[in-house]
Amino acid sequence: MRKEEETEMRKRFLTLFIAVFTGLLFLAVGILSANVVTPPPDEVLIQNLGYKKDKKGPVLLTHKRHVDTYNVTCTDCHHDYKDGKNMWNEGMPVKKCSACHDPLKKQGKVMKLNSSYHRNCKSCHKEICKTDKSKHAPYKKCTKCHQKKS
Repeated sequence: MRKEEETEMRKRFLTLFIAVFTGLLFLAVGILSANVVTPPPDEVLIQNLGYKKDKKGPVLLTHKRHVDTYNVTCTDCHHDYKDGKNMWNEGMPVKKCSACHDPLKKQGKVMKLNSSYHRNCKSCHKEICKTDKSKHAPYKKCTKCHQKKS
């Protein structure tokens, strides 16, 4: 009977070892895959969704060009404010702007979506045009950024 008990204990130990090892393997894969940063898209099509009426067409943001050519940093556009401080860091998930900026109404200190886009994009473009007299940063005419409505 003693030999049968030893065999049974070995089977239990082996089963427990395999279960723990499998759990650790899944945990390691989860941690490693969570740290993989997906590269940003080359272009982002900003749609006019959520508005009562689509007055202008979408805007094609040349994300890669803004980063590589114009040296725009991630936190120039992406943010997550807590107590007046931007807590967003590169590598954190990027939420859609409309997750916080309502297209129809201002909510407390949070601007409407349209105002938020225009303030961020147009003010940066305007500043560039002042400093280097560039024509590549449009900010006066809607059609320079907005595509035709489909």
